[in-house]
Amino acid sequence: MSPDTQTQPHTELTVDVGPVAHGGHCVARHEGRVVFVRHGIPGEKVRIRLTESGPEAKFWRGDVVDVLEPSPDRVEHFWDLADSARSWSHRHPPVGGAELGHISLGRQRSLKAEVLAEQLRRLAGVDLPASGEQFTVEAVGDSGTTAGLAWRTRAGFAVTPAGKLGMHAHRSDTVLPVREMPLAVDAINALRLWDIDLQGIERIEVAAPANGSRPLVLLVPAEGTRAKRLSAVLAQLPEDVSVASFDPLKGEVLRLRGRTYVQETAAGHDFRVTGDGFWQIHRDGPDTLVGAVTGFLREGGFLEPGAAVADLYAGAGLFTAPLADAVGVTGSVLSVEGSPGTSRDARKNLHDAPQVEIVQGRVERVLRESARTFDAILLDPPRAGAGKAVVNQLVGAGPRAVAYVSCDPASFARDVGYFQLSGWELSGLRAFDLYPHTHHMETVALLTPRG
Repeated sequence: MSPDTQTQPHTELTVDVGPVAHGGHCVARHEGRVVFVRHGIPGEKVRIRLTESGPEAKFWRGDVVDVLEPSPDRVEHFWDLADSARSWSHRHPPVGGAELGHISLGRQRSLKAEVLAEQLRRLAGVDLPASGEQFTVEAVGDSGTTAGLAWRTRAGFAVTPAGKLGMHAHRSDTVLPVREMPLAVDAINALRLWDIDLQGIERIEVAAPANGSRPLVLLVPAEGTRAKRLSAVLAQLPEDVSVASFDPLKGEVLRLRGRTYVQETAAGHDFRVTGDGFWQIHRDGPDTLVGAVTGFLREGGFLEPGAAVADLYAGAGLFTAPLADAVGVTGSVLSVEGSPGTSRDARKNLHDAPQVEIVQGRVERVLRESARTFDAILLDPPRAGAGKAVVNQLVGAGPRAVAYVSCDPASFARDVGYFQLSGWELSGLRAFDLYPHTHHMETVALLTPRG
């Protein structure tokens, strides 16, 4: 936060909450200045506490501390620590990660649809209905009947200066102690990490597979932490849990007890995922996304026995395995992943699929050096998206279709715009509410050459 955006203490304003915007906030205005408001709902009149402001700032930010005219879609927040008004009444900001918990699930999904439609219209020139029968953000699993809770099979935590389990406030270095994580599956909360003395630990990542297999606790030690302190933390953890330490600078995962990986299951396959390797965090997310991707490609006739396909940013092989099933031994699947550790997992997970070639390296380099052609390409990039250079390389490879999986509507819409400039079009789109009570969503799109 720059000096020009520091907020004077206890600055509060009354504003009318305007339309939802990408990033978990709504747009309001105060004396002509844009204010990004979190914890409000379009149409409400609220009192906000400014969290970032300043005379030179292009826009301000604020949290709702009192609702003067509530929306009919406002509900009681399920988590006191993430409730903005309640938190600020106790003189601290709310934790991040549940910024839409004050909104009914149905309205959350309609707001996400509006965000996706606005991004596609603004960045790609694609007109997409934001709600109604033509397009919706789909609920996943039983999230419509369980208040959208207990879906995270992975959770990351900070540690307070006193050595207690904590989480960061939004856009802040402040770490607040936590004693529960309602969005996490029961197996994570059952560890009761909040009862453990975590002095010497900087961060904790926990993975508890939806199939019920052994959880993994990944400890990120603070600089200078000695082995004796790690042993003390290890002794406080349940014996039936795997524990490892992680050095983010070296990318090394060191075994302390049990395994350095978890065993996941999806689409009829088992997957080894080491350390902090990427995996969809919603318990029903992997099967949901695999079904959407293979559905688009099969219905278009792009995925059949003997086809040549590529899986880019392939991770541990979540999509590679079902793609290999579909093309059979007469087809081929090129799997490209940049992370060396995750690529090793993919080799173990797919060792019995001779039609799969696994290449570890940057997607840009592999595409540039490869002279192969493909019937279809699957693209599942990180939050930043693929970017113009990769999109141009994909188009140059001459596939008949690209299936694009995205967790960020802004980078996704930008990339769709790049495809359109190259003569392609958006032929199919589905969006899934894989992150209830947060502003995030997952989209699966089918892109094909125009005409």
